Amino acid sequence: MANQARAESLSHDYLPFTLKENNAQAEASGFFEGQSLSGSTRNWYSRERATKGPQFRYYKSDGTRHDSHSRDNWVQGTILDYSSGFSQGPVGFGVQVAGYNAIALERGRAAVAGPNNRTLTHSDGDVIGQWSKIGLANLKARFSHTTLTAGRHTVNTPVIAAIGNRALPSSFDGVSLHSAEFHNLSFDLGRFERVSSRTEQGKSKFTTEYSAIGVRADRVSMAGLTYQPMRSLTTSLYFANVEDIWNQYYVAASHDLGDTAALGLTTGLNYYGTRDQGRGKQGPIDNDTFSLSFALTHKAHTLGLSWQQVNGNEYFDYLHDTNGIFLANSLYSDFNGPNEKSVQLSYVLNLAPYGIPGARLNLYNARGWGIDGTHYRGSGYDVRKLDGEHHEEWGIGVSYAVQDGALKDTSVRATYSAHRASRAQIDGNADELRVVTTIPFDIL
Repeated sequence: MANQARAESLSHDYLPFTLKENNAQAEASGFFEGQSLSGSTRNWYSRERATKGPQFRYYKSDGTRHDSHSRDNWVQGTILDYSSGFSQGPVGFGVQVAGYNAIALERGRAAVAGPNNRTLTHSDGDVIGQWSKIGLANLKARFSHTTLTAGRHTVNTPVIAAIGNRALPSSFDGVSLHSAEFHNLSFDLGRFERVSSRTEQGKSKFTTEYSAIGVRADRVSMAGLTYQPMRSLTTSLYFANVEDIWNQYYVAASHDLGDTAALGLTTGLNYYGTRDQGRGKQGPIDNDTFSLSFALTHKAHTLGLSWQQVNGNEYFDYLHDTNGIFLANSLYSDFNGPNEKSVQLSYVLNLAPYGIPGARLNLYNARGWGIDGTHYRGSGYDVRKLDGEHHEEWGIGVSYAVQDGALKDTSVRATYSAHRASRAQIDGNADELRVVTTIPFDIL
């Protein structure tokens, strides 16, 4: 990432396409010998305030629905994760099982304003005080540097990725394969049937984040590769099929130039092409969206500029309860309206040189304009009322990670973001204060 300082400039020489000399499976310590029991607990707090009209609603005990200018969510999420080692032999086998538990620390109906995707509630908005589920449960088989995983697990690709911006992360039921047999080339394959949501006990079919009609897909398939032709350049190419909804194509490149001790430049390009597929249950989709980012780093200081553009009469869309949106201007708002253009200016300060290792400060401002859905002819997206809409977002964040001692890797992050929008823009007018503390721990 652009925010990571480097000691020297990276080489622009071509990297040879060679197999790794070692064999990860040959170094396996054994099923029980390599086992671990670890986890984390996260305190997740969010305070939102609508700055114009009421933006949230809640149910009273008599069943009536009422408007509200505020929404407060406070949840403690804990993960206990058991992972075996890989058994020895040419092909190693292993298992992973993780229990997820959530405790709602804020349980007032009016405060939580549920149902939402932050605190689990009943359909009438009554908060579920405590709940648990099996968040991960999978079998693994490894040959050399290639691992096949089957069951409930997480993946991290540009088209389907676990999202961890709540008290607990999402996960997926299916089969995936990750292969890293070469020094500078890796492959991913996957097929998934269900998603286990961030804030739900059960599992569900896949749906899209911005759907107006809530259609669901039985299967999601993906394939992709990451290739590093030189140390200063990394490229990615991915494809996803969301059955009977869309085919999505992703291309990306990230390039580093210079030495951050003096002046370094990181350039990033991300592109998604989305087309309706099969029965087209989400309606016609013909969308091309890209972002281009530049980050100048001098020692502890990083100044960023990014441009993002949506070419299409529908939202740039991605799968709900995933982080499959690797675009530069995906913030509180995704800046993904039909035909939207947006620009972001950001600044990051690494406080380690100033005597606070592990601390970081970031500031940003983003503006989006030209949102126009008047030419949309489908029914899958609610965009026809969008005509020249615009919005702006700014924010400040402070984070700190403990560097050593009993609480090593414990992190605290506080962010304040403000969003202002024209009448029909989807994200509205709201301020949010979010404070997240994550404490990892090892038992075995």
